[in-house]
Amino acid sequence: MKTFLTLTLFWTQLLSADVSLHQQQHEELLITNAMVVVGVGTPAEGPYDIHLKDGLIEALSRSKVDAEIRQQGIQELDARGGYVLPGFINMHAHSMTERADIDMPQPYQHYLWLASGITTIRDLGSDLETTLGHRQLSAQHRIIAPRILVYPGIWGNHREAELQKIIKGYKKQGVDGLKFGMMDRQTFMAASALAKKHGLPVANHVGVEDMTAWDNMSAGTTSIEHWYGVPDAALKGVQKFPADMNYSNELHRFRYAGRLWREADPDKLDRVLQGLVDAGVSWDPTLVIYEASRDLQRAITSPWFQDYLHPGLEKFFQPDPESHGSFFWGWTSTDEVFWKENYQIWFQALRDFADKGGIITTGEDGGYIYQLFGFGYLRELQLHQEAGFHPLEVIKHATMNSAQVLGLGDRLGQVRIGYVADLVVVNGNPLADLSVLLPRNIPPLTGDETTGGITWTIKEGIPHHAPTLLQKVRDMVKQARAEHPINYLVKPRGF
Repeated sequence: MKTFLTLTLFWTQLLSADVSLHQQQHEELLITNAMVVVGVGTPAEGPYDIHLKDGLIEALSRSKVDAEIRQQGIQELDARGGYVLPGFINMHAHSMTERADIDMPQPYQHYLWLASGITTIRDLGSDLETTLGHRQLSAQHRIIAPRILVYPGIWGNHREAELQKIIKGYKKQGVDGLKFGMMDRQTFMAASALAKKHGLPVANHVGVEDMTAWDNMSAGTTSIEHWYGVPDAALKGVQKFPADMNYSNELHRFRYAGRLWREADPDKLDRVLQGLVDAGVSWDPTLVIYEASRDLQRAITSPWFQDYLHPGLEKFFQPDPESHGSFFWGWTSTDEVFWKENYQIWFQALRDFADKGGIITTGEDGGYIYQLFGFGYLRELQLHQEAGFHPLEVIKHATMNSAQVLGLGDRLGQVRIGYVADLVVVNGNPLADLSVLLPRNIPPLTGDETTGGITWTIKEGIPHHAPTLLQKVRDMVKQARAEHPINYLVKPRGF
């Protein structure tokens, strides 16, 4: 009994010492006993010690802390044999300060992202003044948030003179890139030429327009978002829409989106994929954002909703023609069957694209269609595995590939000497089971409470204790629910 109490006290003190590192900035930090996944697709190595200095990775060495380093009194964070990955990059993020007219304080999103291992976000089309302000505050470590790259959105059709004014203004404000969406071909080509002139990368959200992936190839698009535009480019003619199809009706739009991949000609699709690869266009599929379309029951019963779903999101997710992506008022089992098939063809296209040398990244598009920030991103990783990618490839998509597309591949996305110290410390082996990335207060798939969960997300050498961040989120949600009680469960009408 004495031995047991002694060991219990030892581990309690050790855990307490670790938690004291939360959000503390150190010139130097030593992560010990870590199995390292570099992020380039190679197997885990270790155990290693990772020496961080001035926010960079100073050294990696076989685990046995040097006496010389110990004598220097460098603060240590014990990974306890867990896995250390490069910080995740969310390539399709939206910053939101309210939902359904209910205020949603920004730390809610930032904490969820960091607790999910996300150290960098590419913000696509959010309020420009807000995101530019948060970008600066995050870079200065004045707020607790991931690194932010700002891509303001340009939507719809414009005259070229208007585009020149908009893009020149964005460039002057110091944006990192641009997001284009729902443009006709003429507008898209003009906007792309101006973006190229100003040296701004483009993330393109295609809809049903007269432009397709062929136009992305010729325009020099950096990344295509989601997947519209790819199967469209491989059609023989146009999609076989019914006569009463109304694209402005989101129930129609998403219903028939689920029947598009099956109409693509396989030979033409192969040429489209090869053309995208040859043109250097990357693909950010956001598989997770459509998952409710193939399995609505799974989406509305996500276990993390219980503690982490803000009432503003809960209200926004309710089926409503006025809320983008809340289109489930007439969803049917037939729709789900088509979407299940849609996913299988989409998965194959992604594998073919990667086999040809295409670059795939990871993004969540959270805040829409029952997807919660951070949790949606971790589910995205699982869906990449379902698509047929090895977990090492999935981690590469989330880290090295995404950094490369952002133009930051020389300093982000790898656990490598000289790179920025953006790291994720996991209590478990995500290469064996990606679900171990989920926090352990979520019902575990394995039933084993002793493993799993991201314990630390380290951004530029500063450790953020994931369980502490998640507790703060739970407190925020509890307070928000007291102020804004929602008198219905998260479910579509008819359930």
